[in-house]
Amino acid sequence: MEAQIAVAKVSKYATSISGDTLEIVERPTGGISAVLADGQWSGKSAKAISNVATRKALSLVADGVRDGAAARAASDYLYTYRQGKVLATLNILSIDLSSNTMVITRNNPAPVLLVLDGQINVLGDPSEPIGRRRDVRPQIREIPLQVGLVALVFTDGLLHAGQRAGQPFDIQAAVRGLIESHPHQPIQWADILLAKAVELDQGRPADDISVLVAAILPDGKDQARRLHLRMPIPPLP
Repeated sequence: MEAQIAVAKVSKYATSISGDTLEIVERPTGGISAVLADGQWSGKSAKAISNVATRKALSLVADGVRDGAAARAASDYLYTYRQGKVLATLNILSIDLSSNTMVITRNNPAPVLLVLDGQINVLGDPSEPIGRRRDVRPQIREIPLQVGLVALVFTDGLLHAGQRAGQPFDIQAAVRGLIESHPHQPIQWADILLAKAVELDQGRPADDISVLVAAILPDGKDQARRLHLRMPIPPLP
């Protein structure tokens, strides 16, 4: 088997800085973790909040702290740092080779979608953002690694896409179409979902949107690890 992780994200319309932050780190006991945070508000202030949450969780995961404990510590840190006056959603998705599981840690009202054997399972139990108070507990789900397992993590910009125009995004219907048309292609899944959300917002995203797709696929051609990244650069002054 091999794991592939793809991310597609875009800033709120007319905002140069996204309030969503995504970081990836290798786990000290084997595997990889992706940490996604969405800061309250938008632009620079939201970015500062999501950076604090992401980097705290990321540093702990990189030190070998369990994902759930890292999420709780990040919440306590954000609460202390900003006196409980700001919030952030936080997701940690890990491919953990020490347990051979995918671990999904969620402090986010937006659900996570799991796809396995062509079926969509919604992880939507009530979940509280971090930073409001101490000892905020995440929702945690651990799934054995197996070929065909796909997890979709996203910020609320995807969830609310199209609502302003009266055309809410039916994400599950879109995923069912992707299962049929682009199986085992996480990059295409992330790109297509993001493009559809922007289209529903009439080309002007009403919020920052981030989509993370993690998939367990059949064996690749070699044992090399690769990371590809594309980031638009605004016109230089």
